[in-house]
Amino acid sequence: MSMNTTHFKEILLIRKAELEKILFNITSEIKEINRCEIKDDGDFAAASMDSGRDYQIFLNQKQELDEINEALKKIDNGSYGICEMCDEPISIERLKIKPYAKYCIICREEIEKEGKKYR
Repeated sequence: MSMNTTHFKEILLIRKAELEKILFNITSEIKEINRCEIKDDGDFAAASMDSGRDYQIFLNQKQELDEINEALKKIDNGSYGICEMCDEPISIERLKIKPYAKYCIICREEIEKEGKKYR
């Protein structure tokens, strides 16, 4: 592919480092909450709400990290920037917004429509 992937690789590696730090911090906070002695129902509710919110953030960040790792593998094997659904190139504009995109915008919209249809 003629696309220069060096720029995207740098962006992905920077974001990967950020996410790994965030995930480490969230994991540490959750462990700390679980170690704390909960004195009453109010403390328990606060701890549960905080850890639940943190856990959702953790899941979202973890998914993004997985997608970044996948994109980095694609850069290494030469398949970066190719839609997984139609095998057409993903536009540079889309990759600038979401450098770990798996699908071109047309296929992404199709997947979202299909997802809504089956919910």
